[in-house]
Amino acid sequence: MLHGFINLNKALSWTSHDCVARVRRLLNTKKVGHGGTLDPLASGVLPIAIGRATRLLPYLPSSKAYRAVIRFGVTTTTDDLEGDVITQKPAAHLSRQHVEAVLSQFVGTIEQRPPMYSAIQVDGKRLYDLARKGKTAEVPMRQVTIRQLISRSWTAGEQPELTLDVDCGPGTYIRSLARDLGETLGTGATLAELCRTHSNGFDLARSLTLEALETAIEAGTFEPVAAGDVMNHLDAIALPPSLALRWRMGQKLALRDVLPTNLNLADKLTAFNGEPDTYPLRILSADTRTFLGIGEIREGFKPKPANPDPANPDPANPKPANSKPANPTEELLPTGKILAPKRVFLAVD
Repeated sequence: MLHGFINLNKALSWTSHDCVARVRRLLNTKKVGHGGTLDPLASGVLPIAIGRATRLLPYLPSSKAYRAVIRFGVTTTTDDLEGDVITQKPAAHLSRQHVEAVLSQFVGTIEQRPPMYSAIQVDGKRLYDLARKGKTAEVPMRQVTIRQLISRSWTAGEQPELTLDVDCGPGTYIRSLARDLGETLGTGATLAELCRTHSNGFDLARSLTLEALETAIEAGTFEPVAAGDVMNHLDAIALPPSLALRWRMGQKLALRDVLPTNLNLADKLTAFNGEPDTYPLRILSADTRTFLGIGEIREGFKPKPANPDPANPDPANPKPANSKPANPTEELLPTGKILAPKRVFLAVD
């Protein structure tokens, strides 16, 4: 069975789920997942994980980039051309300079209201399910980060269009950006086209279409992107063979036993706050540099020794037959920081 990633170039009209289902059939495996959903009317990079790499999806880099075409003078129910038109009016007076003058308002950490047609849940219901039933709900605002907006081209007309490059963080809706840009300019706007050019460490220039993937599989030349290469953005801890074997078996290691061979991390770990998931690490084999999985550093604990029983102070003698069992909620004592397995990629068979 193959284990790794596919840098897939999703075609228009395909859902992300469609792509996962197609990859499952092509590779004859059930263990397939994707990172970052793309709408059917969007194309571009869709990271696909296969085999044990599905365990690593939460640890992919979070950055994303898009090329969007925004049409002014039109608003729709979905904030893109898939929805019904709500308003349509001439916006020929709008110029590229007018639009570019307000782009800075949308750069940085901003508040954004997701589209009503989105997968966000409100009171346990998906917004798109409510919208399809004609129901409305208060869509919660969310904080997103847009690092850069670059104006690429302008098409004049009754409903002019701006081609815009967007560099952003996770959770950003480009449909919402188009809608909000139109509201700011007073013309209304909707998303006309969208292509994701970068996602989770994968670039469009190196992506593979489903057709090209099928051809490579039939020719026996397909090789997934190695999981270790995709996790290169994480700091690494290299374990000598004896410790690596224990870690792959799911055992926790005392950090003091690990740091002597990873002194470059010592300063970073001094400031570590001990909360799970805040500092994931790439775990490697020290001798082969093989990727073993994802580890986390946290505080270790052990049960506090029980106080001597006043009725039976001699621990060498058995307790009376009517003695109470140990407290299942016994107090724990810290033992110092440990390196614990979070996602073991190369487990011991």
